Amino acid sequence: MAFTKQDKQFMHRALALARRGLGKTSPNPCVGAVLLKSGKIIGEGWHKKAGGPHAEVWAFRAARKDDQLSVVGDRTRRRRPIANRQSPVTLYVTLEPCSTWGKTPPCTDAVIAAGIKRVVVAALDPNPKHNGRGLKILRRAGIRVEHGLLADEAAAMNEAFNKWITTGLPFVIAKAAMSLDGKIATHTGDSKWITSEAARRKGHKLRANVDAIMVGANTAIHDDPRLTVRHGVPGRQPLRVIVDARGRTPLNVKLFNDAYWKRTVVLTTKLASVRWRRYLALRGIDVVPLAQKGERIDLRSGLEALAQRNVTSLLVEGGGELLGSLFDARLVDKVVLFYAPLIIGGQKAVMAVAGEGVPKVRSAIRLRDCQWRGLGNGEMMLEAKVA
Repeated sequence: MAFTKQDKQFMHRALALARRGLGKTSPNPCVGAVLLKSGKIIGEGWHKKAGGPHAEVWAFRAARKDDQLSVVGDRTRRRRPIANRQSPVTLYVTLEPCSTWGKTPPCTDAVIAAGIKRVVVAALDPNPKHNGRGLKILRRAGIRVEHGLLADEAAAMNEAFNKWITTGLPFVIAKAAMSLDGKIATHTGDSKWITSEAARRKGHKLRANVDAIMVGANTAIHDDPRLTVRHGVPGRQPLRVIVDARGRTPLNVKLFNDAYWKRTVVLTTKLASVRWRRYLALRGIDVVPLAQKGERIDLRSGLEALAQRNVTSLLVEGGGELLGSLFDARLVDKVVLFYAPLIIGGQKAVMAVAGEGVPKVRSAIRLRDCQWRGLGNGEMMLEAKVA
């Protein structure tokens, strides 16, 4: 299907609008929409938050506000179309318009009622309830529908939603800040600070765009982290998740007692004492008992439990044992690694990735789409997908 230079221009604009919703729309995808009439944008919008109007509706509202659309009344009254044969309107949207009722009406109904003559879609909705259905409904209504324009860019922006809706698992990002020899702490446990303020700010931007942050019991015990969004980074506070099979995390840690204690989830097993689990549950903390694998948690079951709590994206910040276990189970989708220009050394220093590892190099986990960025002062950041 051939698209024009103008088509690409306005779909790029729709993608830029969609990105404004990053970190705000979960568990819904990010979507942007542009309305074009006589070669000019008459309305645009993006999905701003789950449960709120979708991108197409915001675009229609913007056009009406500027007196560009003649649609009147609410959805229960007859509407006059916004376009006619002399001035047809094209809708550019980054994701297939939804076709079922949820917290909002189907966007396909709004598109048809508005009299749109042409719809250009970037990516199909991977949701089995929607996949391709919205396009069929629009075509049956006599609307010219084309899809696939900048589809890869649209899909990449919603990689977390796409995995969650099709597999029932969150998109897992492994993050670590380490020395050049792969250490995240010295043999005494000291880890502050291996990387610079610039790297830490990047890390907080990652936090602001995910649904949850996960650490293991060792990190919770030794570092007593807050796992909050700070360093001047705007954004909502993600859930904080502790993986603690045996209930070793002290009850006085910040994650159980700070202002966000109600946004803490504990993944544990029957190996943890009943008293420990009961105290946290009575405190109002979400305690999730899971199956065991030896003396460890079945991490896949833990991820499924988080997905059921609408966690579509998960940032794992350590420690080495937890990251190693996730890699061993092939549950990591992406890595974000920060390297500082220093050597820590020592066999007893804490490694960024532990676990069992692979028996042979040919079995090693391969990365693709590797992007290296310099952060200044010799620091580097690697962002890559797991192949």
